Order: sequence, then C-alpha cells, then structure tokens
Amino acid sequence: MKTRVLSAIIMLPLLVLVFIGGKLLLLACFAIGIMGVREFYRGFESLNVKPSFMVANISILGLYAINLFAPAVYNLYMMWFLAVVIMSLLYLFNIEHRQLADAMATLTGILYVVFLSLHVTLVEQIGEYGILVWLIFLTAFGTDSMAYFTGLAIGKHKLAPKISPKKTIEGSIGGVLGSILLCGLFGYFVTPGILLHCIVIGLLGGVISQFGDLTASIFKRKMGIKDFGNLIPGHGGILDRFDSVLFTAPMVYYYIVLIIVQ
Repeated sequence: MKTRVLSAIIMLPLLVLVFIGGKLLLLACFAIGIMGVREFYRGFESLNVKPSFMVANISILGLYAINLFAPAVYNLYMMWFLAVVIMSLLYLFNIEHRQLADAMATLTGILYVVFLSLHVTLVEQIGEYGILVWLIFLTAFGTDSMAYFTGLAIGKHKLAPKISPKKTIEGSIGGVLGSILLCGLFGYFVTPGILLHCIVIGLLGGVISQFGDLTASIFKRKMGIKDFGNLIPGHGGILDRFDSVLFTAPMVYYYIVLIIVQ
C-alpha cells in the first residue's frame, strides 16, 4: 500500500507535464530515457556484463534530435535504428575487453528503454488524437492499481509464480477490467466520438501493461536484483515505475495510427 502511494506521488509531476504537453513532455521523456537506460545497464553489473553508456547517450541524443527537428522524416528513424545496431556491434571491436553479451545488452537497453519510451511523445504529437496520450497512463497505472487491490481482496490463483509470486489471476483480470473502465470513462467524458476505440485500447492496454510489468520482473530476476534503482529508497527506480508504460505507449501509438487515423 505504501509503495502504491509513493508511486502515485512520483507520477504527479509527470501528469502535470502530460497536461502541458509539447516540448516539456518531450524533455520529460528524454530524461526518463537517460535515467532509465542507466538503471537498466547498472542491473547487469552483477552478471559482469558491461553495456556502453556512451553508445546509449549518443543514441538518445540522436533520437530526440530527429523528433525535435525532423519528426515527419520517418526514414531518419530507420537510419537511427541502423546506427544503433552498428554502434552496438562496433563496441565489440575492443575484442580483448568486450564480450558478445556487452553488445547485446547495449542494444537491448536502447531499444527497450529509450525507443519504447519515446512513444509517449509520439502519441502526444498525433494532432487531434494527441489527447489520447492520457490512455497510456490510464491503462498502465490503472491496471497496476486495480490488479493490486483485486489481488489483495480475492486473489487466490498465482499468475506467474516463477516470475512474480505475488501476482494472481484474479488480480490480473481485475486489472484489465479496471483499465477498460477508466479508458471507457475517459472516452465517454473527453472523446465521445471514439468511445469504442478507448474501450478497446483499455482492453489491450490492460493485458499488454501486465506483459510489460512481467518482462521487467524477468530482467530483474535474471540480473539478481530487487529493483532497478533507488529513485525512492526502498521502493525502486524510474524503470520500476514505468515498466508497464514501456509496453502500453507503443500499443496506444500504433493503434491510433493504424486503426483510428485510417
């Protein structure tokens, strides 16, 4: 319970930035990318894997420069992806001091943390549908909160005991229903013209956000750590708070551009 309250307090400034939007939200996503990838890389220390912070920083600067100065030139994003892969592999050229795992961890961190988190900004930049950026957080945090309280009240059957022992099937279902309810209410009061789409996003987000949470748990178990960082001492780092957002943000973005806009 205390963790949920502290997490909510941490999210309040971000939600203010989401309301303001624009360059401030872009800057917030940039900061989350910087802090998140550092937490992710530090998690590999216990495995003696050494990702490249320099490659990650160059990649972050390049990605956000593209979004800031040429957001509509989509081929530049493909060039960025190519550059990230090449730089990660070039990191192996110091062959006496680098292992294959170093390059793979470098590439994974950039794509998993930096690229996925950028989609929060991408959603906000979709013209008239930019308001749907709120659905990212309603699905991610709504699912997490409702799953927690439902599991606490009636949870009996374990969802994935080897990954996250405390999660239950009942809690998972409650999380999905909570996401549908919150997104449905948002659609009803804010975007009634696409109410059905909001409900569908709530359903998909309720499922996908839990995959994001479980994926982060797998990473931490394999790394042998409890939390990614100590943003709140004893309650985790930036990735511990945004693990589900990393999956819901791309889902919302591609749903809008491939289904709603079309």
